[in-house]
Amino acid sequence: MARTRKVTVSTDKDGHTAGWAATGLAEAPPAPADPCAAAFFDVDNTMMQGASIYWLARGLAARNYLTTRDLTRFAWQQLRFRVLATEHAGSMSQVKEAALAFVAGWRIEEIERLTEEIFDELMAPRIWRGTRTLAEQHLADGQRVWLVTAAPVEIGRVIAARLGLTGAIGTVAEIHDGAYTGRLVGDLMHGAAKADALTQLATVEGLDLTRCAAYSDSSNDLPMLSAVGQAVAINPDSTLRRTARENGWTVYDFRTGRKAARIAVPSTAAAGLLAGAVSAGLAVRRRRRL
Repeated sequence: MARTRKVTVSTDKDGHTAGWAATGLAEAPPAPADPCAAAFFDVDNTMMQGASIYWLARGLAARNYLTTRDLTRFAWQQLRFRVLATEHAGSMSQVKEAALAFVAGWRIEEIERLTEEIFDELMAPRIWRGTRTLAEQHLADGQRVWLVTAAPVEIGRVIAARLGLTGAIGTVAEIHDGAYTGRLVGDLMHGAAKADALTQLATVEGLDLTRCAAYSDSSNDLPMLSAVGQAVAINPDSTLRRTARENGWTVYDFRTGRKAARIAVPSTAAAGLLAGAVSAGLAVRRRRRL
């Protein structure tokens, strides 16, 4: 696996944290030909069909870290919560606390190893070819390309490395003695937090956001899309499609017919359902190992 460097983890006056990690080879990467411009890609249903946490859970289930009973019981609990909760700061934090609980007690190296394996098996075939081509064009133009995800930044970093991108911006999971505690450091990388992270990264890396581009499928990412000079909607939801039309943003839709309907499930409800299931399943698996 490529070595990594952490750019920064910054905390605002309210204790909210946006963290990211850059991905590179053992030697320092060459300076970009266009150092003031970059592109930022959301992951779930933008770069990849469905949600990364969903495919991670599928891979873990195939490795017997989860049972059908675990999946069913905890999926129902997560579904009930998602139906009742509204998307405000408190409820979103609870959602992400549940999503990160599955890594509690696991060492960073183990999670990264499993993510690498599962990416090659399940995620790589589901990368949107059109989106990857857009990212590669930015690289060819001498610009840096970052993934931006609500998943733990280490998972985003693995995906970025596998795709040959610059790095990832993601949710920061608390780590103690090289292992995850299952808790967040600050807020999840969602909504306005993505725009804040882009602004902070631009300061550190010397980027001009008016010359940067951002890509997403979700209206939740409107703050990020509005923070850059070039906003692009990919496989957009109805609200984002309408907003893109009103603002003259470019729209790409790589979905077709029934295929688009099929991928909608793992990209929305199933991601939250399986996050809870993963938490339960790994706890069971750890007990079996003892």
